[in-house]
Amino acid sequence: MTATRHLGPWGLAFVSVCIICTLPGSLSFLVNRSEEHLSENDVRSGKLLFNIFNRRPIVEKSPPCSCTCGERNEASRIVGGKPAETNEFPWMVRLSYFNRFYCGGMLINDRYVLTAAHCVKGFMWFMIKVTFGEHDRCTQPMKPESRFVIRAITGDFSYLNFDHDIALLRLNDRVPYTQTIQPICLPDDPAESYEGKIGLVSGWGTLKEDGKASCVLQEVEVPVLSNEECRKTNYSETMISDNMMCAGYKEGLKDSCQGDSGGPLIREREDKKYELIGIVSWGNGCARAGYPGVYTRVTKYVDWIRENSKEGCYCVN
Repeated sequence: MTATRHLGPWGLAFVSVCIICTLPGSLSFLVNRSEEHLSENDVRSGKLLFNIFNRRPIVEKSPPCSCTCGERNEASRIVGGKPAETNEFPWMVRLSYFNRFYCGGMLINDRYVLTAAHCVKGFMWFMIKVTFGEHDRCTQPMKPESRFVIRAITGDFSYLNFDHDIALLRLNDRVPYTQTIQPICLPDDPAESYEGKIGLVSGWGTLKEDGKASCVLQEVEVPVLSNEECRKTNYSETMISDNMMCAGYKEGLKDSCQGDSGGPLIREREDKKYELIGIVSWGNGCARAGYPGVYTRVTKYVDWIRENSKEGCYCVN
């Protein structure tokens, strides 16, 4: 069964060709869930809901930047993976819906987060909370940095084929760069296929198919396949578009899984910085033989990303 890598807060809706996607429950159920957390969310979410239909167009120039992207915190140092070191990947973000974790994402500039379109399509995106600088999501000795989403851009995504599974989230306020909060670099070369390169996936998703989500951020290395090779796996040729990328082993063993959706597939460049090459999208189960993980190919969207997030402050690539 082909499924998203999305850890759904409520219920599963069956969508065409046996693809599973998670959608919110009824509105009354959502209201009941939100009442459990009124003390934390009533002011901010209330303001967003009240102003959502009355906002003026946002026109804002980006301030000058003096920072760098893609720097992994080596000193502080998924299925078949291992726990990441604390804040090893400072671009990682956690998305929660009515205070329940369900997807990942990554910071690309001080105003925008990138994730999968299926993590926001059909959701009340102004109720999505974005958390930064986190390692153990279950134990928080200090209150983490967080923001709410005030605009979501999803392009031409469709649940019918999961093509164009990419979304930009505009935050309600800028995010300060710190040791534990830094952006990931976008790809430089739109023609790069990354075939044969080793990619690194990170997320708080389940450690096995239909398992429980991890409290601690996990990481796993997977080789990138060519699209021609991926179309010769157990997926049909028509399922893998040119906007997708496959990564994994023929025998399975290592893979992203439910809850990792929207998170990053990155690779180390020659300058030791890391760049974003894929976004966790979908797959047939998790770590099954003959079914590598499928990711959104970021090189296909760099111009779209920059055009729709230009009021954010981009670091030196």
